[in-house]
Amino acid sequence: MSEAIYVTVQADIKQKIYQGAYEDLKLPDERSLAESYAVSRSSIKRALNVLVQQGIIFKKRGSGTFVNPLYLKNQAIFQHEGSNLGVSDSFRINGQAPSIELLDFRVIPSTPEQQSALFLKEGDFVYEIKRLRKLDGVPFMIEYGYVPISLLPGLNRETVSKSIYEYVEKKKSKTVTRSFMTIMTEPSNEEEQKLLKLKRTEPVGIMEGIFFMDDGTPLEYSNMRLHYKYLRYNAFVSLGSE
Repeated sequence: MSEAIYVTVQADIKQKIYQGAYEDLKLPDERSLAESYAVSRSSIKRALNVLVQQGIIFKKRGSGTFVNPLYLKNQAIFQHEGSNLGVSDSFRINGQAPSIELLDFRVIPSTPEQQSALFLKEGDFVYEIKRLRKLDGVPFMIEYGYVPISLLPGLNRETVSKSIYEYVEKKKSKTVTRSFMTIMTEPSNEEEQKLLKLKRTEPVGIMEGIFFMDDGTPLEYSNMRLHYKYLRYNAFVSLGSE
């Protein structure tokens, strides 16, 4: 089975789960799913196993495959789909990706913090990319991204107004497949209150991370400032094998 078919089947099952398409939270058996998608049972099994690993569904021996009710109850905004881990690829509400408003784009000398995160040397330069993310026109995130110039020379405002990781995949044949993320909150400042419609007494959520390409090279150091109501994180832990 090609990777494109696998991703399509997996994404479609996930979308149906979001839409409440499965009565009593029970999925059809593998044979029925294979027939409905016109693919092999091994292909369906692979797609379902990934959803199991993500904690979206679970298999009960002798009874079938079921949607995790806690997953539906606590759907996080961070719902990865696709081959990259960028915000445009990973943030979803009802299947919709956020729009992008570019606030600032410039070249700056890298700071010691950025040098450490991106394995740069003193004197190396980075792109500083400041963007506002919106869902249905409502701002929910201010994103500060720092990308080494040496990795993507020639970036322009048009490119960074869209998905940078999609650009990397198409132009450089690289994908962002790993990240290290820290999640926390802080008191919001005046700019965050203005852009995210926060009250002075309301905090801002923070997702700070390093995003790595498939060859292990760190592509971006990112600091994302979210409206606190969108800062919801789900974790699925499994100590056994399927």
